[in-house]
Amino acid sequence: MLLRIFLIVLEVLFITVLNYYMASSYYSLDVLYCLPVIQTAHFRALQSQRSSDTKILSAIAILCALAWSLAEAAVTWPDFPVSAFLMNVITRAVTFAVIGRVITTIWKEKENLRKDVLTGLVNRVEFIKWFEEKQVESQKTQKPYSLLFFNIDNFRALNDKLGHQIGDEALQSLATTLLENSRGNDGSSRIGSDEFVLLLADADEQICLVLADRICQAAEDKFKQHGWDITLSYGHVTEVGNLRSVHELLRAVGEKMYLNKELKQKQLSI
Repeated sequence: MLLRIFLIVLEVLFITVLNYYMASSYYSLDVLYCLPVIQTAHFRALQSQRSSDTKILSAIAILCALAWSLAEAAVTWPDFPVSAFLMNVITRAVTFAVIGRVITTIWKEKENLRKDVLTGLVNRVEFIKWFEEKQVESQKTQKPYSLLFFNIDNFRALNDKLGHQIGDEALQSLATTLLENSRGNDGSSRIGSDEFVLLLADADEQICLVLADRICQAAEDKFKQHGWDITLSYGHVTEVGNLRSVHELLRAVGEKMYLNKELKQKQLSI
């Protein structure tokens, strides 16, 4: 984060120097001051909307306004009126701040369209798009990928007994567990009420099963800590390329998961 801010500040200084040297010509680079504001707004939109994010955007808006006004005043200094300089700084800072907030809102809404509101994971539509891209890569490299399908056992009973708020917390807990126990090139999504998928890029069946067991153990440990009487069931498939469509694979892995769930319930009832 600090490196990103540092680079944005350098960008403002670079624009200011260019603007100063171009001031005596017919060319104007003033509009370029919008770029650091847009970049900061974009970065802020992807963050958690902390109060510090708002301060950073305001600081960059003021910096751009100040740099622009200084470059403008330096050309005719000391003949440039101080009152005009101050007025320019204020109006430009306010304008940049408004632009930044509008862009932040636009980017935030765009991100929200890609994500599941409750868990923060990508939604089904985005996951399928990403999955199809990974299939194309696998077809080229002939490297396998694996798909895991998770479902929470006794989730409906948990909702009925403790309420939907606790059910939501359980879903969020599982989403966090998926992120914590997957690799950087993997992708997870909530595709149903209590149904989650995890795509393991460049992973054969052995790697897939190891990660699946690790995720189940980690998730169920968290469930027990909260006193929730729920567990996890999963199904898996390992493929190369795009011989089967994403929808076919989701159907196949879902069927495997429900078969495993039924087998688990039979074993517990014995």
